[in-house]
Amino acid sequence: MSEAASVQAVRATIGDSEFDRDTALVPRAPGVYDIDLSAGWTIINAVNGGYLLAVLGRALADALPHADPFTISAHYLTASQPGPAVVRTDVVRTGRTLSTGQASLFQYDEQGREVERIRVLASYGDLDALPDDVRTTAVPPALPPMDQCFGPQDGPAPVSGSSAITDRLMIKIDPATLGWALGAPSGKGEMRAWFGLADGRDADPLSLLLAVDALPPTAFELGLKGWVPTVELTVHVRSRPAPGPLRVSITTRNLAGGFLEEDAEVWDSSDRLVAQSRQLARVRLG
Repeated sequence: MSEAASVQAVRATIGDSEFDRDTALVPRAPGVYDIDLSAGWTIINAVNGGYLLAVLGRALADALPHADPFTISAHYLTASQPGPAVVRTDVVRTGRTLSTGQASLFQYDEQGREVERIRVLASYGDLDALPDDVRTTAVPPALPPMDQCFGPQDGPAPVSGSSAITDRLMIKIDPATLGWALGAPSGKGEMRAWFGLADGRDADPLSLLLAVDALPPTAFELGLKGWVPTVELTVHVRSRPAPGPLRVSITTRNLAGGFLEEDAEVWDSSDRLVAQSRQLARVRLG
């Protein structure tokens, strides 16, 4: 086996992967953390919103007595850029089963002044302590086998600018939601794909915060092009995911006034719905 093949055969583990290294924070003071936002998670000229949410999610996991995000809502105020950032957290309330906190990420402008990029409010608990009872009408998305789906490497970049994040992800998109890549968008506002991290690291609650915002936007299947910046994103983490690839389904039902919603579901290899999200995003019309 060649050295390159040997390296590829080694799967990263939770806690020891590029995702973990690039979301790691350095405590500066109680509730204050420094981080250098990696350029490896950029799309066009901005840092991906799911990666940023995972950074803030990791800070809150450290600041709160509970480790797992149950619900986290983020407002994206200004676009984040690769480079130094500061995260400040505040414990709002601690309880026996749930703790609530808020966090903000700041960067510096050309005059050295702090600019708030994102503000989040979240409740954390212990996913392993939840009962096993599941009553649902939700069903996993029907996806073709992975070898019949297509990734970013199989076609041209959908937008101009950086697409560094695609090198860090394993995304295989359902051909039924790839009309936009062939110049024939379906108009349905749907996106479905197999999802994982490129280095083989299994999913955990923090990486689910990335998964809900990592696929191409549904706006592409609506016939729109260009950046679709997130205004607000709320994620509900329902269960700790089983090892193996995830399946992500995203739908948009309403585009109006230059804004659309994206509803995402994330399913694990055991056919369990492990995360849900809704975001409001801005689109450029015309």
